[in-house]
Amino acid sequence: MIKLLFICHGNICRSPMAEFIMKDIVRQHHRQNDFEIASAATSTEELGNPVYPPARRKLTEHGIRCDGKTARQVTPGDYRHYDLLILMDYHNKKNLRRIIPDDPEGKINLLLDYTDRKGDSVSDPWYTRNFDKAYEDILYGCEGLFAYLTEETTFR
Repeated sequence: MIKLLFICHGNICRSPMAEFIMKDIVRQHHRQNDFEIASAATSTEELGNPVYPPARRKLTEHGIRCDGKTARQVTPGDYRHYDLLILMDYHNKKNLRRIIPDDPEGKINLLLDYTDRKGDSVSDPWYTRNFDKAYEDILYGCEGLFAYLTEETTFR
Protein backbone atom coordinates (compact mmCIF):
# COMPACT_ATOMS: atom_id res chain seq x y z
CA MET A 1 0.00 0.00 0.00
CA ILE A 2 1.25 3.48 -0.93
CA LYS A 3 0.60 6.03 1.82
CA LEU A 4 0.42 9.69 0.78
CA LEU A 5 0.05 12.80 2.95
CA PHE A 6 -0.65 16.11 1.21
CA ILE A 7 0.41 19.17 3.20
CA CYS A 8 -0.29 22.91 3.01
CA HIS A 9 -0.41 25.75 5.52
CA GLY A 10 -3.92 25.41 6.95
CA ASN A 11 -5.32 22.16 5.53
CA ILE A 12 -8.52 23.86 4.36
CA CYS A 13 -7.75 24.64 0.68
CA ARG A 14 -4.91 23.10 -1.32
CA SER A 15 -3.99 19.98 0.66
CA PRO A 16 -7.58 18.74 1.09
CA MET A 17 -8.20 19.50 -2.59
CA ALA A 18 -5.13 17.36 -3.39
CA GLU A 19 -6.29 14.62 -1.01
CA PHE A 20 -9.70 14.31 -2.64
CA ILE A 21 -8.51 14.83 -6.22
CA MET A 22 -5.96 12.05 -5.71
CA LYS A 23 -8.60 9.80 -4.16
CA ASP A 24 -10.75 10.43 -7.23
CA ILE A 25 -7.90 9.57 -9.61
CA VAL A 26 -7.18 6.39 -7.66
CA ARG A 27 -10.89 5.48 -7.75
CA GLN A 28 -11.09 6.07 -11.51
CA HIS A 29 -8.20 3.63 -11.97
CA HIS A 30 -9.74 1.07 -9.57
CA ARG A 31 -6.70 1.26 -7.29
CA GLN A 32 -8.41 2.25 -4.00
CA ASN A 33 -6.98 -0.78 -2.18
CA ASP A 34 -3.45 0.23 -3.16
CA PHE A 35 -3.46 3.69 -1.56
CA GLU A 36 -3.97 5.46 1.75
CA ILE A 37 -4.40 9.20 1.17
CA ALA A 38 -4.79 12.03 3.70
CA SER A 39 -3.88 15.68 4.21
CA ALA A 40 -2.63 17.92 6.99
CA ALA A 41 -1.45 21.43 7.88
CA THR A 42 1.86 22.86 8.97
CA SER A 43 0.07 25.40 11.17
CA THR A 44 -2.52 25.22 13.94
CA GLU A 45 -4.60 28.14 12.62
CA GLU A 46 -7.46 26.12 11.14
CA LEU A 47 -7.46 22.97 13.27
CA GLY A 48 -10.87 21.32 13.29
CA ASN A 49 -12.27 23.55 10.55
CA PRO A 50 -13.90 22.02 7.47
CA VAL A 51 -12.66 22.47 3.92
CA TYR A 52 -12.93 26.14 2.94
CA PRO A 53 -16.27 26.66 1.13
CA PRO A 54 -14.82 27.88 -2.21
CA ALA A 55 -12.45 24.88 -2.27
CA ARG A 56 -15.35 22.55 -1.46
CA ARG A 57 -17.42 24.15 -4.24
CA LYS A 58 -14.58 23.72 -6.73
CA LEU A 59 -14.30 20.01 -5.88
CA THR A 60 -18.08 19.61 -6.11
CA GLU A 61 -18.05 21.18 -9.59
CA HIS A 62 -15.90 18.22 -10.63
CA GLY A 63 -18.04 15.63 -8.88
CA ILE A 64 -15.65 15.22 -5.95
CA ARG A 65 -16.95 15.20 -2.38
CA CYS A 66 -14.95 16.04 0.74
CA ASP A 67 -17.61 15.57 3.41
CA GLY A 68 -16.36 15.24 6.96
CA LYS A 69 -12.82 16.47 6.31
CA THR A 70 -11.50 18.77 9.02
CA ALA A 71 -8.08 20.36 9.31
CA ARG A 72 -5.39 18.65 11.35
CA GLN A 73 -1.73 19.39 11.90
CA VAL A 74 1.04 17.14 10.64
CA THR A 75 2.95 15.27 13.38
CA PRO A 76 6.43 13.73 13.56
CA GLY A 77 4.71 10.32 13.49
CA ASP A 78 3.35 11.12 10.04
CA TYR A 79 6.89 10.90 8.69
CA ARG A 80 7.14 7.32 9.88
CA HIS A 81 3.62 6.38 8.73
CA TYR A 82 3.49 7.87 5.23
CA ASP A 83 5.63 6.95 2.23
CA LEU A 84 5.50 10.46 0.78
CA LEU A 85 4.74 13.86 2.28
CA ILE A 86 3.69 16.09 -0.62
CA LEU A 87 3.85 19.86 -0.16
CA MET A 88 2.15 22.61 -2.12
CA ASP A 89 4.96 25.20 -1.94
CA TYR A 90 8.37 26.08 -0.48
CA HIS A 91 6.82 27.94 2.47
CA ASN A 92 5.14 24.69 3.49
CA LYS A 93 8.53 22.96 3.26
CA LYS A 94 10.14 25.57 5.51
CA ASN A 95 7.28 25.37 8.04
CA LEU A 96 7.31 21.57 7.98
CA ARG A 97 10.97 21.61 9.09
CA ARG A 98 9.80 22.89 12.52
CA ILE A 99 7.78 19.68 12.94
CA ILE A 100 9.91 17.23 10.97
CA PRO A 101 13.45 18.63 10.94
CA ASP A 102 15.08 15.96 8.77
CA ASP A 103 14.17 13.94 5.71
CA PRO A 104 16.67 11.08 5.68
CA GLU A 105 14.43 8.92 3.47
CA GLY A 106 13.69 11.61 0.88
CA LYS A 107 9.95 11.46 1.50
CA ILE A 108 9.26 15.22 1.37
CA ASN A 109 8.60 16.68 -2.09
CA LEU A 110 6.62 19.39 -3.82
CA LEU A 111 3.51 18.20 -5.68
CA LEU A 112 4.57 19.74 -8.97
CA ASP A 113 7.94 17.95 -8.77
CA TYR A 114 6.07 15.00 -10.32
CA THR A 115 5.41 17.03 -13.47
CA ASP A 116 7.39 19.00 -16.03
CA ARG A 117 6.98 21.97 -13.65
CA LYS A 118 9.50 20.63 -11.11
CA GLY A 119 10.20 23.21 -8.41
CA ASP A 120 7.00 25.20 -9.03
CA SER A 121 4.43 25.94 -6.35
CA VAL A 122 0.73 25.17 -6.53
CA SER A 123 -1.15 28.45 -6.83
CA ASP A 124 -2.49 29.52 -3.42
CA PRO A 125 -6.19 30.42 -3.71
CA TRP A 126 -6.26 31.80 -0.17
CA TYR A 127 -4.42 34.85 -1.53
CA THR A 128 -5.33 34.80 -5.22
CA ARG A 129 -8.97 33.68 -4.83
CA ASN A 130 -8.37 31.76 -8.06
CA PHE A 131 -9.66 28.31 -7.16
CA ASP A 132 -9.74 27.33 -10.85
CA LYS A 133 -5.96 27.78 -11.13
CA ALA A 134 -5.35 25.94 -7.86
CA TYR A 135 -7.57 23.07 -8.99
CA GLU A 136 -5.75 22.79 -12.33
CA ASP A 137 -2.31 22.88 -10.66
CA ILE A 138 -3.36 20.23 -8.15
CA LEU A 139 -4.99 18.00 -10.75
CA TYR A 140 -1.88 18.23 -12.94
CA GLY A 141 0.37 17.41 -9.98
CA CYS A 142 -1.79 14.52 -8.80
CA GLU A 143 -1.93 13.03 -12.29
CA GLY A 144 1.86 13.24 -12.49
CA LEU A 145 2.24 11.72 -9.04
CA PHE A 146 -0.14 8.88 -9.86
CA ALA A 147 1.74 8.16 -13.09
CA TYR A 148 5.05 8.22 -11.22
CA LEU A 149 3.78 5.81 -8.57
CA THR A 150 1.97 3.40 -10.88
CA GLU A 151 3.66 3.89 -14.25
CA GLU A 152 0.19 4.46 -15.71
CA THR A 153 0.12 7.35 -18.12
CA THR A 154 -3.49 7.37 -19.31
CA PHE A 155 -5.23 10.54 -18.18
CA ARG A 156 -7.96 12.86 -19.46
